[in-house]
Amino acid sequence: MRQDDLYINKIDWLTIFIYGALVCIGWINIYAAVYDEQAAKSIFDFSINSGKQLVWIGTAVLLITLIMVADYRLFENLSLILYGLFLFLILITPYVGKEVNGQILSIGFGNFRIQPAEFAKFATALTLAKYMERPSVDLSQPKYQMQVLLIIMIPVILICLQPDYGSAMIYSAFFIMLYREGMPQKYYALALTMVAVSLLALGIENNLYLVAGIVLVIIIIILLGKKSVGRIISLSLIGLLAIAYSYSLDYVVSKLPQHHQNRIMVLFNPDLDPLGVGWNVTQSKIAIGSGGFLGKGYLEGTQTKFDFVPEQHTDFIFCTLGEEFGWIGSLVVIFLFCALLIRLIMLAERQKNRFSRVYGYCVVSILMFHFTINIAMTIGLFPVIGIPLPFFSYGGSSLWSFTILLFIFIKLDSHRIQLLGRMS
Repeated sequence: MRQDDLYINKIDWLTIFIYGALVCIGWINIYAAVYDEQAAKSIFDFSINSGKQLVWIGTAVLLITLIMVADYRLFENLSLILYGLFLFLILITPYVGKEVNGQILSIGFGNFRIQPAEFAKFATALTLAKYMERPSVDLSQPKYQMQVLLIIMIPVILICLQPDYGSAMIYSAFFIMLYREGMPQKYYALALTMVAVSLLALGIENNLYLVAGIVLVIIIIILLGKKSVGRIISLSLIGLLAIAYSYSLDYVVSKLPQHHQNRIMVLFNPDLDPLGVGWNVTQSKIAIGSGGFLGKGYLEGTQTKFDFVPEQHTDFIFCTLGEEFGWIGSLVVIFLFCALLIRLIMLAERQKNRFSRVYGYCVVSILMFHFTINIAMTIGLFPVIGIPLPFFSYGGSSLWSFTILLFIFIKLDSHRIQLLGRMS
């Protein structure tokens, strides 16, 4: 058997099939989101979003072809160059980019524009994999923890300066990969504690109630456990830190732009401003709920037809699915995403070298974070931060970046035998 035939046989066609299914379902929902019954146009009409998305899908297929015919070693060799390139593009975006909805996030020429922050995700993933493939890297040691944190934080800081806090938040997904690669569990316990305190601090209007609760919990733990002086001092310090953190969080939130503060407040009080900042989420939940079990039917969504949900073809595309295809349609799409993530975890675990495994878990982390947060956002379980649903939402930068991210890993997986040969 020729080497080319062996390579074709090693391609994971199941992952490609799931990718294709998600892209196609997303495409028909983009058409539904912009469908106008009074002036109906063909789904292939290039003057509307579905036609434009079809162009992006076609160019994505071209990108897939280029990735699959390229030398698999190219991605590892170019990782640092790509990382530096996209950091540079993020840095210059505020100065040469185009303003859309009050933000300057994209650059380009004429009608062709890309969002560098989207593409920096796969470049950062490749750079992390390149760095962590070295046998000496041990994430139990602070030296290496700081170095991987630096790789992640540089793009985060640059993106925050734009500012684009939603895109910056996505980079926290890399900590899922770091957990698999040996980052100490104590950091994750601390992070979960901070999240819990943050939710309580933001959800409880008066911080004095939170302080009283923390003190009460500490007293109960001391009474139920050993009453040593060291234990009492340690718990007291933890309590003081939690209290200080809750007050400092209030200060940080107060310095955010007003629309970001409003989005956070609406999460805890959906009725705070139903006709203003709470409009998107309220209408999204109405659209999803009105779909019922089987949905209203394709192109029959009333919430969709009358444009009740802004940005319905991008960040809120899931509510179109929920309204027109109901619980069943939503379940099918969620199943496809879960199947994709499970399959990618299986592929990552079967890799023969650390570079491919680390990159594979980066892919899993980013896709899982986007999928979870986007759907949670549309049903009111997470603040609206403006991140797309992978392979589903309208937009060239989004589709291209996710396609490149995924298919680089599919390419690496298809050459895992050769990668094993390089190690030996």
